[in-house]
Amino acid sequence: MTHETDIPTVEISDAVRWNRLLLRKFEVYVVQAFTELRLHGIEPILIKGWAASRNYPIEHPRPFSDVDLAVASKDHDVAFELSHTAPLDRLSIDVHRELRHLDTVPWNTLFERSKLETIDDTKIRVLCAEDHLRVLCIHWLNDGGQYRDRLWDIYYAVTNRPADFDWNRCLAGVSPTRQKWIVMTIAIAKKYLGLDTSGLPFAVETENIPKWIIRCLENEWASDVRLRSLHTCIRYPKEFWQQVLKRIPPNPIESTIEMEGEFDDSSRVKYQIGSVLARITPSIKRLRLALRHSMAK
Repeated sequence: MTHETDIPTVEISDAVRWNRLLLRKFEVYVVQAFTELRLHGIEPILIKGWAASRNYPIEHPRPFSDVDLAVASKDHDVAFELSHTAPLDRLSIDVHRELRHLDTVPWNTLFERSKLETIDDTKIRVLCAEDHLRVLCIHWLNDGGQYRDRLWDIYYAVTNRPADFDWNRCLAGVSPTRQKWIVMTIAIAKKYLGLDTSGLPFAVETENIPKWIIRCLENEWASDVRLRSLHTCIRYPKEFWQQVLKRIPPNPIESTIEMEGEFDDSSRVKYQIGSVLARITPSIKRLRLALRHSMAK
């Protein structure tokens, strides 16, 4: 299969070389983060990023720009503070309070099923393959499907899954609604990346994607504007209004996920309205705080 990102051999070699260097840099970051947090009695789980990159072939490295760590709720505040204090403050660490909206399987269960991998003689804890695929799918959908390149995470997680991968473990622990979300993401990877789903237990369900999802994805991929938090561009009026306009109407995929909605419902409007109502108060608080900081400078 030819990837849509295929480029001349010399450029591929340069890209591979550069991404290997970036990968090595973040491996050092991951080791430092785990070492420091463990000194404070915190055992994190690494998600996305390096954990997803392990499924990629060497000729198609996965770039990433931060270290995503999930920690138990009781450890979150301390871990967050440590991530913004030397020596971790320079490592681009994003600390998650467990998995929040990305999963509904209990944290203790996820932790018990997690695995230890090794970087530079340091044990790094990652989700088991079944749990990580589920998280990757929901995360991609929660971004409204706007990052087409990240769909490769799902492609390679399915293609290069372990021989003992258990689809029942991946799907049975969440609601039927979330099960459909995961199957739909895999169907999207099939349509746009050529993922082979013929041997999957739900292969038939990957044949059809609602037209509104296809329309939403292709509109997102055709746009030059990527969704950003409004408070991060409060000082840049042009970008700020671009972001406001991008939210009108809200991304229907993202809204459906936020509202735990069904993809086969006839209308997205109720989910979009619900998403706006759920976001408006927190957004105003963040905007006020960002504006206050901006005026203080």
